[in-house]
Amino acid sequence: MSVIEFEPVNRQSTAEMIADRLRVAIMRGTLAPGAQLVEADLATQFDVSRGPVREAMQRLVSEGLLHSIRHRGIFVIELTLDDVLDVYRARTAIEGGALELIFEGRREIAYAALEPSVLAMRACAERGDAAGVSDADQAFHEALVASADSPRLAHAARTLFIETRMCLGALETTYPDVLEQIQEHTDLREAIGSGAPARARKLLVDHMHDAVERLRISFAAATPTAQETAT
Repeated sequence: MSVIEFEPVNRQSTAEMIADRLRVAIMRGTLAPGAQLVEADLATQFDVSRGPVREAMQRLVSEGLLHSIRHRGIFVIELTLDDVLDVYRARTAIEGGALELIFEGRREIAYAALEPSVLAMRACAERGDAAGVSDADQAFHEALVASADSPRLAHAARTLFIETRMCLGALETTYPDVLEQIQEHTDLREAIGSGAPARARKLLVDHMHDAVERLRISFAAATPTAQETAT
């Protein structure tokens, strides 16, 4: 395993704190798809005993972000195009469910909760921070689900949001123009706040479908053809 420079945590830190740091490292690509995690190495880097590290890794195995191979070890998952399609199918279902709960009296709450991420997207775009735009994009969808006030939807969405960032890999955004990215989220926010529910539903589904198509193109561009592989 390549050495990742994690900051030590104090000895009172819980396994959940370690799990949170590993989740972020996986999402950001610091722990790359396919990377092996070694319990002893991580315990040294976090400056804790191996017990909390083992528990944190098992939590991420149960969440599907890590997988265990018998007699080999624990590795970060690697996402295929089929995985990407499944992630977005699941996100469409979860965020669509969140929309339905929002329409049951939480529209003003959601409208307000979505504003900071839209403003952050614009600010990042103005200073040319494409990665920041992507961070704000994710924050928008996290706020959408959180606005439904459903702990189970929020829990189900957490791993999917991490997998979404993994799908992007080294890409900061799949949009050729970040202004288009910002406009899609602005339109969805306005529809959630005061538009017809049917319009908000359609905008969400179209947004997810467009994301899949952009990622499909990115996967195709990153996958060598048979001729390239032979040369």
